[in-house]
Amino acid sequence: MWSFSPWALLPPIYSVLTAAGLWLVYFAAVWEKKIVPLSSQYRRGNGSLYPPYISVAGNFPPVSCFFSEVVNLAAFVGFIISVLRFLQLRHRINKPWLNVSSLVVFSVACFGMTLVGNVQVFTQKMVHNLGTCLTFGLGTLFCWVQSYITLKVNLMNEGKKAAVVRFLLSGSITVCIILYFSLMSQRLHMHAARCQWVLVMLFLVFLSTFAIEFRHYRFYMECRENAGDPVNTTETLSDVSRSGVKEL
Repeated sequence: MWSFSPWALLPPIYSVLTAAGLWLVYFAAVWEKKIVPLSSQYRRGNGSLYPPYISVAGNFPPVSCFFSEVVNLAAFVGFIISVLRFLQLRHRINKPWLNVSSLVVFSVACFGMTLVGNVQVFTQKMVHNLGTCLTFGLGTLFCWVQSYITLKVNLMNEGKKAAVVRFLLSGSITVCIILYFSLMSQRLHMHAARCQWVLVMLFLVFLSTFAIEFRHYRFYMECRENAGDPVNTTETLSDVSRSGVKEL
């Protein structure tokens, strides 16, 4: 039997599958000759090729359909992970507002992801860019807040080690965002595109680190008939997360 909860598999599987989906979009766009490869030099030339930004790779059909599906699923499962993290910390954190704020921030970031996935950049640039800012901006804020919470709560006496990793990832993500917008402003599109890909991969690595805490916890949802005492499923999840019992 496993010595850890199977919920620990959710964050890394989520990150791996999301990364795989995005890279499939990239390779499909290169195959369709819509973007230039990341390894090449960008020359606009006859106007048929674009720099390999993630959004540009997912802009053209039929790849755009697959891109929308990948991003929508990533936003949904990412939201589920943030809810589980919220429940895990609900009775452990001394500043409940910080936990609630973290959930709200990432929920809005997930909404931004749906805008990125469903509104193509060449169709509605303003709406698409709004989604990008929500995803990257609030996603980065979420990373910093979760790093701080990890250090302060120190679940299972593993918080300090996990916090070091998350602070390093948060710092790297912040540097990438600054570089990305700086390179974009200078129209250095190939460097900006490479920076964007690194940025997204770092986000996914950060989310995968929640497996560290999830491996100690079980999450349940219970459904009962209304004949007896009413059951609050949210409280059921919270009570289980509060117990922090290892799965043997």
